[in-house]
Amino acid sequence: MCAAPAELRVITETTSKSQVFLARLVVALVIGFILVGAIEYGFSPEVRQRAWEDLLDRPGGPMTFRFILQPSMAAIAALLDGIKDAKSGRSPYFWTVLTKPRERGSRLYEGVIATARIILLGLCMDAIYQVVEFKTFYPVEAVIVAIVLAFVPYLLLRGPFARVVAWWRGDQHAEESR
Repeated sequence: MCAAPAELRVITETTSKSQVFLARLVVALVIGFILVGAIEYGFSPEVRQRAWEDLLDRPGGPMTFRFILQPSMAAIAALLDGIKDAKSGRSPYFWTVLTKPRERGSRLYEGVIATARIILLGLCMDAIYQVVEFKTFYPVEAVIVAIVLAFVPYLLLRGPFARVVAWWRGDQHAEESR
């Protein structure tokens, strides 16, 4: 049996069973929501048009605070993981996800673990928003909103935070990873 790579051990040593469970629950919910949405509503031009209109109307509707809350929470998670990356000399997160297929899965898994609570919060908040605003629930729209507000900011900010921290600490890894 081969040992886990050092980069994977860094994150898994600090990951609790409840974090892993929550991440798996979120992944299962996302997949379930997408399947239910596809079966229930389909993917017709009318459905896509309604979805785009609904998604673009959300920032002006009720519960607008989540458009600040969720990305802020994701930024905090990205900062904490970026600090760990800088201290351990790991490669930039988003760049690794894009360019290193062997590490992509494990790095995305780290991101899901780090943002699982935020994504779950986003799914719940969007479900409440939809019931209040539309009197129905469109599960795929909830998934899109939750991922855009929770996971995308994390994905985009973790690497830059790691670089800034490495630069601030004066680490050589910041120069080498460019």
